Amino acid sequence: MRKAQLILGLAITCMIAFMGCSQPKPINTIKNLHDGINGESNASKKYEAFAAKAKEEGFVTVAALFDAASKAEAIHAANHKKVLEQLGGTAEVVYNEFEIKTTAENLQAAIAGESYEVATMYPQFLADAKAEKVKKAEQSFNWANDTEKKHNDFYTKALNALNAGTQAELPVSYAVCPVCGNTYDAANTDEKCAFCQTEKGKFFTFN
Repeated sequence: MRKAQLILGLAITCMIAFMGCSQPKPINTIKNLHDGINGESNASKKYEAFAAKAKEEGFVTVAALFDAASKAEAIHAANHKKVLEQLGGTAEVVYNEFEIKTTAENLQAAIAGESYEVATMYPQFLADAKAEKVKKAEQSFNWANDTEKKHNDFYTKALNALNAGTQAELPVSYAVCPVCGNTYDAANTDEKCAFCQTEKGKFFTFN
């Protein structure tokens, strides 16, 4: 009887070990989370500086947009970091140097950055997370990607308004979901965040 129990115990141990080996570490997703944390952290710092420049030049509504986007990017970085840590990784942010130019030029730089993220970076991150079956990474990447699309639209409208001298038509304030970073024209929010269902009463407001 004791011998049978020992054999059964050994068999269970081997099965558990085999199951563990059959689930490879999501190497690509872990790397992407590292890259995403760095990218979003750098974008947050950059947009904060761009907001200060816009205020200096008297473009208050554009400054509000940059401030809101900076907060959203910080939320994305925090979400990516949480997933990375759940996978056993640690985040180390390396901040890159960047130029602060005119507000119009800064908007162009922001558009270029967001366009790369939504066209290239996040689609690849999402494909890797799906292939490696990391659902929480998929969610974090989706929230960031969908928000960056909105940022790109906001930046494009702001640049067009600056070029046309119609800044008065831009939103005067923006709202940011504290959970997923979703960014709204504060005058046109949903009752609950369209991405994560957080109640709008919890949104951050920038003006």
